[in-house]
Amino acid sequence: MPSASSTRRMTARLAAACLIGIASMSACGLAEAGSPPLPAMGPSLRKAVAFETGEQPGTIVIRKNEKALYLVTGQGQALRYQISVGRDGFGWTGTVKVASKTEWPQWRPPKEMRARQPELPAMVPAGPYNPLGARALYLSRDGRDTLYRIHGTNDPKGVGFDGTSGCFRLTNTDVIDLFKRVAVGAKVVVE
Repeated sequence: MPSASSTRRMTARLAAACLIGIASMSACGLAEAGSPPLPAMGPSLRKAVAFETGEQPGTIVIRKNEKALYLVTGQGQALRYQISVGRDGFGWTGTVKVASKTEWPQWRPPKEMRARQPELPAMVPAGPYNPLGARALYLSRDGRDTLYRIHGTNDPKGVGFDGTSGCFRLTNTDVIDLFKRVAVGAKVVVE
């Protein structure tokens, strides 16, 4: 029978693992009363809007200064999603493509990010506590991963400002909607 102190250490390790998504939901006791709540999906900040562009339907146009992502739906029409964009020094522009899409993605912070923040883990497994949220669209340029993503967030208050390391963040509710509408290979224009 384990000692009281070893039981406390094991419980603390399991609690820490649950917070970063390493342990399974059943091991974390998420079905039990008093367990950590699942992250909020957040509100939908999506609106159908008039949008003049020469881009084809299915194209994503990101206007960083507006903190908005537009999905072109037809001539003169788009869906507008509120997003967070790169903070000072982490913004970028250009044309890329959606290389792939993942539900409940795992997160591997790039080595440059880990150099700035050495406390970050090498990887956070897929699941509801992952910082990339419910869905991720992986962006590539000329067939190479840019390391930038369009992704969700488990913190709905984390949308609508300059605060990312170059990725584009939506509420989980909105990223699930966008994920269903966007095809792999879709053009993404970042202005």
